Amino acid sequence: MSRGQESEKDGDGSPLLSGVRPNHGSDTRAGQISRFLIVFLPFAILFSIACLSPERLTQSLKLRPSYSGEDWKAESHGKNDEYLIGVGKADITGPCVEINLMGYADPHQIGTGLRQRLHSRAFIVADPTNPSDRFAYLVLDTQSGDTAVRYGILSGLQELGPEYGVYGHHNLAVTGTHSHSGPGAWLNYLLPQITSKGFDQQSYRAIVDGALLSIQRAHESLTPGHLSVGSTKVFGANINRSLFAYLANPEEERARYNTSSEDDGSVEKDLTMLKFQRTSDGKNIGVLTWFPTHGTSMLGNNTLISGDNKGVAAYLFENSVINDETAAEGFVAGFSQANVGDTSPNVLGAWCEDGSGQMCSFENSTCSNGRSQHCHARGPLFTVDDEGTSSCFEIGKRQFEPAKKLYDQLNQEPILIRGSWVKSFHTFHNMSNHHFQLPNGTEVKTCPAALGYSFAAGTSDGPGAFDFTQHDSNASNTSPVWRVVGGMLKSPTEEQIACHAPKPILLDVGEVSSPYQWTPNVVDVQVFRVGQLVIIVSPGEATTMAGRRWKNAVADEITALFADETLSAPPVVVLGGPANSYTHYITTEEEYG
Repeated sequence: MSRGQESEKDGDGSPLLSGVRPNHGSDTRAGQISRFLIVFLPFAILFSIACLSPERLTQSLKLRPSYSGEDWKAESHGKNDEYLIGVGKADITGPCVEINLMGYADPHQIGTGLRQRLHSRAFIVADPTNPSDRFAYLVLDTQSGDTAVRYGILSGLQELGPEYGVYGHHNLAVTGTHSHSGPGAWLNYLLPQITSKGFDQQSYRAIVDGALLSIQRAHESLTPGHLSVGSTKVFGANINRSLFAYLANPEEERARYNTSSEDDGSVEKDLTMLKFQRTSDGKNIGVLTWFPTHGTSMLGNNTLISGDNKGVAAYLFENSVINDETAAEGFVAGFSQANVGDTSPNVLGAWCEDGSGQMCSFENSTCSNGRSQHCHARGPLFTVDDEGTSSCFEIGKRQFEPAKKLYDQLNQEPILIRGSWVKSFHTFHNMSNHHFQLPNGTEVKTCPAALGYSFAAGTSDGPGAFDFTQHDSNASNTSPVWRVVGGMLKSPTEEQIACHAPKPILLDVGEVSSPYQWTPNVVDVQVFRVGQLVIIVSPGEATTMAGRRWKNAVADEITALFADETLSAPPVVVLGGPANSYTHYITTEEEYG
């Protein structure tokens, strides 16, 4: 039994987070559990840090004092901005035929071949004066990170020998690009294994072994170098597919992010880049970026394996620098997800494919018959009959082009990461029955996970197969068969129903552990830090506003905790995921309700 399994066994057996889709035409609706995540997770990270001894607190995340604004821009490289850096890349493709694809939860989407190979891209940063202080951030061309995959990687690192003993739970992040076009059947919990008809060792080993090799290559390439960070706008690569839910957030909050007609704030348009440059010859060895758009450019009728639009962006970037004198051989470009929950790469919106020529209902993504099956989102080149391939390439290109321009700008005017501190933090937290207080003083608690009716309705990127609609109790238009099915699995208690309200419970999977856990009970809480850059490693898909609140909360707390420091730049906080274990969606309270 793995350590993670032991942790869950020691808990109360109820999983963390519902796999429900946000309401109002969005992907999930997550009850008080989701409210808890948005309120509690940033607190959990910082509270756990604050509970350390003063000495360990200082060593954990403390920003290094130092520079005035002019020094920041003009000062040449020094020891306080030099790190050990390494990058690595390896194949994780696995079986391509006769295996269910992971993402759309469609048991009929069976692989028939390969369009693009999948990879693990590893990025390691270490403190040269104390090399055990390091972190490894992985970007896999998969739907998400996963508990079984992460434990497989950790076990493999131990087998590589004592040199790799510096890697562990605290400093390894396993993130997925959220591609919906990769092989499935590798996840730890039962729920995602249902549509893949079980667990496939070949699929699992391909991911674990490739991820291990990418870490090994990054580890062996560690060299002194510098990091620089910057951001740019990316237009035309994402929209909010749950706009009705997003508009439930306070108007004054939304107004803070409405900056132009191109950037109305409904989704994040910022792409943040971390550039890795080695000291020996000044060449760049890689870039790691964060930008939110779903890996659903390839449609649900696609049966060829690919890394979706993030895989395209990475491919284009890596090929663009092959003959670039600023880039080293073996350059690695990682395109990581951000607060992706309510985003879509199908930027032309959701339309009814029923001959009506009408857009889907704004409120619940249905068509004239009141159902969602004919509602499909359209990518920029949707008229090409190629299962979304042309749109996928275009959305990847729209991420690559501004990223490449930012890369060139950082070569000319680098914004250095400074401060010799490289720190990581990780803990497991059982969130199924946690009591806490909301900012308004209300005492609440989380509850075991449950799937709602809107979960079964799917999204405009991938509508469900049954008679469910989003943002609806579905009581009047749903077959009574589903009540029987839900009751056979586990009938929710009155307490469970009240806890998940206003979301009606379809399947009370959170309290089912036969034949084993259906969904996570214990969640990874993790954060990395190098200089002024802080990376939130999210176990689930945060929506646009949920991610903003999370990042703002962390930035505010870090600024307050380390007010004695005199950095000339504020913290740069990014959010990456879904990572380590997949906990579905994280929404704001307003979006949920």
